Amino acid sequence: MPVRKYRRRTSEISCCLKYFIFSVNVLFWLAGLCILAVGVWAWNEKDMFRNLTKSSHIALDPAFILICCGTITFIIGFTGCVGALRENTCLLSMYSVFLVIILLLEICAGMMVFVLRDKGWIKEQATDGLRAFITHYREDPDQQNLIDWIQEDWLQCCGIDGPNDWDNNNYFNCSSLSVGSREACGVPFSCCKRLPNEIIRNKQCGYDVRRESNSNDMSRTINEKGCVQAGEEWVERNLIIISSTVIFSAFMQILGICFAQNLRADIFAQKSKWR
Repeated sequence: MPVRKYRRRTSEISCCLKYFIFSVNVLFWLAGLCILAVGVWAWNEKDMFRNLTKSSHIALDPAFILICCGTITFIIGFTGCVGALRENTCLLSMYSVFLVIILLLEICAGMMVFVLRDKGWIKEQATDGLRAFITHYREDPDQQNLIDWIQEDWLQCCGIDGPNDWDNNNYFNCSSLSVGSREACGVPFSCCKRLPNEIIRNKQCGYDVRRESNSNDMSRTINEKGCVQAGEEWVERNLIIISSTVIFSAFMQILGICFAQNLRADIFAQKSKWR
């Protein structure tokens, strides 16, 4: 009786590569979905969807930034994980294109920072952004929380060049004394220096600190360094970490592009066997 010889079927597609791309991008997909949901929720709480045309500083809105970042992350994660799982060359191609576009944008941004770093353009943009935050401090709770975080937790600073920049806000302007503003000639609590062992934050610590009668005590109460200078010093101190993070991010994107293209090549090679 003749013995039948069965030939083992082999696949050109690497399961390790396929499920690695799938697993990594599932995380990005879920992360993008969460970020997008938080941004949409924040906009809904501020009733921004019905008053979108009235917003004059939408690009500085933290909720808007979350929506944009979440949408981009969601799309990239979706094309990567579904493309790998379903072995869809079209989605994998879109995934590669998205990563290439982001990589090119990062390279362009890096070149602009390198070229314009001594021309004051970056400093001007940071100054304009902080000035908008200060001017509209009480109008948007998200921007208010952001500037408070910058001044209190991140840079320990106050204003653009110093505490007197808060004169640009109607509530903290010294002329607001005439209309009975309790915050007139003051600064937000985030400008104040934290006291040792302080458990409950004193939200009124910035009241009246810029009045002439209190000018000698201002340095002991609040941070007098401007946020622009503090930001420059922070970048100088953490330049190696920032550079390493950027390089690692670019490397991972290049790796993702290469993996996606290798998987596409494997899929095409497998399909050629079926013909």
